[in-house]
Amino acid sequence: MNALVKYADEVGLRLEDVPEPTIGINDVLIRVERTGICGTDVHIWDWNAWAKETVVTPLVIGHEFAGRIVAVGSNVNDFLPGDRVSGEGHVVCGRCRHCLAGRRHLCANAQGVGVQRPGAFAELIAIPMTNVWKHADDVDPEVAAIFDPFGNAVHTALSTEVLGEDVLITGAGPIGCMAAAVVRHAGARFVVVSEPNAYRRALAERMGATLVIDPTERDLHDVQKELGMVEGFDVGLEMSGNAAALHAMVDTMAHGGR
Repeated sequence: MNALVKYADEVGLRLEDVPEPTIGINDVLIRVERTGICGTDVHIWDWNAWAKETVVTPLVIGHEFAGRIVAVGSNVNDFLPGDRVSGEGHVVCGRCRHCLAGRRHLCANAQGVGVQRPGAFAELIAIPMTNVWKHADDVDPEVAAIFDPFGNAVHTALSTEVLGEDVLITGAGPIGCMAAAVVRHAGARFVVVSEPNAYRRALAERMGATLVIDPTERDLHDVQKELGMVEGFDVGLEMSGNAAALHAMVDTMAHGGR
């Protein structure tokens, strides 16, 4: 089958003919219909220091995807061939103390799909049934393919109460934009997004942000005055990975801000 492979210690990827994956008794085999491109994939393409330390080549990369099941293992009862599904990108061991205690997100032996095990930039992917969820047929495959980052946005945005609160989001990448839509839907009062990239600012506006600013041109303290805020933001969602953004957020949070 065709797949995009990180083949060697070099920048870029190669389109290669690789063997089709096999499945175990608890796995499903999925024919990939759509994929999303994560920042992780860009790091692997660029072959930066993190990628060199983490990825063992050759490896099929990619972990945001949607497709249809074509085969299931003998222990799989909840999924059938033909089901449209997406997958979660962290495969856990199921045996460590955290997994056995129900804290699978803290698994000591987790492997990233497309990072430590073969990924989704291929015609087929094999993945455990516990990493799969089913979509209705009327869900657009392009939407289904980004349920992994969408889950990140929802989890972050709803990790604290936002109803009636003033929310600052720094960084309007895909997850930041989706988080803006989530907190607006959940009843936040003001949703302010700080983002230096004009294209991403426009996306954040479409997602329902109250105000979107370029942090290189506007100060958040002035924004607070403009909106009539007197005690700072109640909730901060740092989505940029930029140290200056984090410092600005802390500086403009209300006492007891979250």
